[in-house]
Amino acid sequence: QKLLAIENYRSEVHIEPAMMMGDRFEGHVVQGHIDTLGTIKEIKNNGNSYDVFIEVGEKFIPFIVPKGSVTIDGISLTVNEVAGNIFRLTIIPHTMRETLFKNYSKGYRVNIETDMFARYVSHILAHQTSSKKETLTWDAVDSMSAQY
Repeated sequence: QKLLAIENYRSEVHIEPAMMMGDRFEGHVVQGHIDTLGTIKEIKNNGNSYDVFIEVGEKFIPFIVPKGSVTIDGISLTVNEVAGNIFRLTIIPHTMRETLFKNYSKGYRVNIETDMFARYVSHILAHQTSSKKETLTWDAVDSMSAQY
């Protein structure tokens, strides 16, 4: 129960078909992995939207990036804000009605896939700096990005 919020899958699961080669690329890049669990700390109704505040472990917050993507129980969304170990999502009424968000409340545990690009960049930078045992510089970042 530490790695998967299995209680979320008793009756409904959010699934979207995978992108096929040749399909138009739009939206977020999602792999379908579960990186960690989060806990809903607050849901605030703003009238025309809902702010959902989710807490994750300190180890995973570096991969939750403002304006980046995060997947909550298979629902891909944009992160609005990160403060400490809590991030904020803004959910439109349609998403609230038509997805698993309609079931959520304070204290609810959710399965989270963090931003794939943040994970990749973190891994590359950690490898580059640890293998050279030096401080990362902008020249090194430019050099790395030129390799891709």
